[in-house]
Amino acid sequence: MSPKIHVLHENNEWTIHLQSRLEELNLPFELWHIDEGMLDLTGEPPPGVFYSRMSASSHTRGHRYAPEYAEAVLAWLQRHERKVINGSRALRLEVSKVNQYMALNKVGIATPKTLAAVGKNHIVETAKRLGMESFITKHNRAGKGQGVKLFHSIDALQAYVDGPDFEEPIDGITLIQQYIKAPTPHIIRHEFIDGKFFYAVKVDTSEGFELCPADACAVDDLFCPTDGEADSPKAMFEILSGYRPDFIDQYEKFLQENGVQVAGIEAIWDEQGNSYTYDVNTNTNYNSDAEAAAEKYAMLELARYLEKELNS
Repeated sequence: MSPKIHVLHENNEWTIHLQSRLEELNLPFELWHIDEGMLDLTGEPPPGVFYSRMSASSHTRGHRYAPEYAEAVLAWLQRHERKVINGSRALRLEVSKVNQYMALNKVGIATPKTLAAVGKNHIVETAKRLGMESFITKHNRAGKGQGVKLFHSIDALQAYVDGPDFEEPIDGITLIQQYIKAPTPHIIRHEFIDGKFFYAVKVDTSEGFELCPADACAVDDLFCPTDGEADSPKAMFEILSGYRPDFIDQYEKFLQENGVQVAGIEAIWDEQGNSYTYDVNTNTNYNSDAEAAAEKYAMLELARYLEKELNS
């Protein structure tokens, strides 16, 4: 068999743009839809390079065991020394914000103060322990803003936990996190390919949105930790020019130390100008309107990177 680019994923809508770029470059590739199935551990993987696009939000699309299946596949590939882009460590970061924060803190990157409550009965007590007037909740294994709610009192949290709208996290871990009040309603998402900074996109949060910038993601209820007011109507996603803050070097170090080659890293600034990193997405997507305006195309860059890895 000739070597190919093998793309491991569980969401066709998030893969179609990469597929188009691979076809544009006339590259040999195969899509592996990882949901349920059988894995022969006595067999040997085909030749080529393997790129994992597994998502923490797979269970919201009916693919409850996709990350577990992907972890088994990645272990199999790595056992046979296949070249893997975003391997086992990247997957562990994708499905656990606790792992993300610990790894970010290790290289000196600030994250919001966060406590983890394991089990529904410990959420309110954990929020009391946090000791902050305003705070947010979020799921440890999430994606698409699952479980992200802003509270300004313990009583409001108690009513939510006791009420019918409570969202049970898939892994049983709810994070109670410091609320970062931003002076303007935006966050910045930093995109990396081959472990190197490619561009940053400013995301307008004034109307409420899903942080996923892909065309397939719909605007939904606000969950970003900011509630400022917009100065004027703007595009929701805007790629910044001339932007490279000093902490980009820390981000690249973080990615290198954790074996992550492709990622989007999200940060927010408080009213004092302090930055906080609060999410690492190793299944990153890109917004076509923002890219067309900036004439920067991440999926094309990603396809070229996979081509380089296939031929090296």
